Amino acid sequence: MINRALRTSLMQTRTRSKRYRRRTRRLSSPGSTFITLTCAFLTCVTLLPKLWEPQASTPPTPSYQKASRVFQYKRSQPLQKQAQPPQNPSQQAEQTPQSAPLSFQEPKKTEQPRPTNTPKSPVEPALAKPVPEPVTKPIATRPVTLEQREIAGIPIHLINIDLTDPNTFISVGLANAATEANSTRSTKGDEAFNAMVKRYKAAVTANGTFFSMDAQKRVMGNMVSGGRFLKYSPWENYGTTLGLRPGNRPEMITARAEGQPKWEQHWFSLTAGPRLLKQGELSINPKQEGFTDRAVMGVATRSAIGFSEHGKRLLLVTFHKPVSLQKEAAIMKTLGCYEAMNLDGGTSVALAQGDRVLQPAGRDLTNVITIYDAQHPAPDSLQRSWAAFQKNDQVALRQDKS
Repeated sequence: MINRALRTSLMQTRTRSKRYRRRTRRLSSPGSTFITLTCAFLTCVTLLPKLWEPQASTPPTPSYQKASRVFQYKRSQPLQKQAQPPQNPSQQAEQTPQSAPLSFQEPKKTEQPRPTNTPKSPVEPALAKPVPEPVTKPIATRPVTLEQREIAGIPIHLINIDLTDPNTFISVGLANAATEANSTRSTKGDEAFNAMVKRYKAAVTANGTFFSMDAQKRVMGNMVSGGRFLKYSPWENYGTTLGLRPGNRPEMITARAEGQPKWEQHWFSLTAGPRLLKQGELSINPKQEGFTDRAVMGVATRSAIGFSEHGKRLLLVTFHKPVSLQKEAAIMKTLGCYEAMNLDGGTSVALAQGDRVLQPAGRDLTNVITIYDAQHPAPDSLQRSWAAFQKNDQVALRQDKS
């Protein structure tokens, strides 16, 4: 019996030893090792977020990558609140706004005040830009100035016209209050200069362009005043034309050298010549422009008109001693003209300031240049036509041009 019991115990011990060796072999195999490591990794992944979450009292400053993960984590929290409401106060404390420091925030910047509807303070005078003057011309600014000077031994009268002055108007006055300039079709003759000064009541009145000495007293070239043709011929290509476009922008064109001017775009247009200056340089070619009169090409008492390079200043000059075209051009350049042309001269030279005649004409005239300013306002009809022309309501072609 004892031997049987010992034998049975020994067999059981051997059996247990075999089972133990089999288990040891299974646990030491590569498959069991992978399973063990996988379990350990899942345990770490499950526990790390809870262990990593900081306390609300000392929130860390996460890096950009950590902050992005925290930002995603915070976005998923509202869903967790709806699906799994807190079961105890400790869990509720973890899901309450104490976790707000974990959301990603950029470094704090100084808060700029939000714009309000209150008006801004005015710009400092040193930085302020001048406000453009209204088109309605309500304010007097810079009247036409007239001065007597002597340049290179030649006494002159210089009329300075500011084309940016909203009270400045330039027009053509005709003899005997005619509405059309003298042409081959019709004529109103000529008139004494003093009578024309009294009628037009301008700040400055001066002689205009050439006219024939026959009974018709035909004026030279096409003529526009107040946006309306006073004389028009589609074949006109004589002399040089000074025109004022909308906004009182001046231009000077020699027809036979540069093509016909666009008279329909001129509010004021006068053809005379020959040209004296082109782009700041002397440009005198009377024969090319069609002039053959020796009095024009020789030495004579003259008048001229021109404008500066920026086109904001118009200069009208009368010469009180005979000069050549070359000397006339040189004086106009000295005065600051960029473009200039000769006007009628000889016994036609005439000038008045207001109602005071400074240079009487030696003969009756057919046309004069009239310049108005704030102290000598233009007629209402001229001001209305100017305002309409600025709106591109050009009325020059409304008159019959045949």
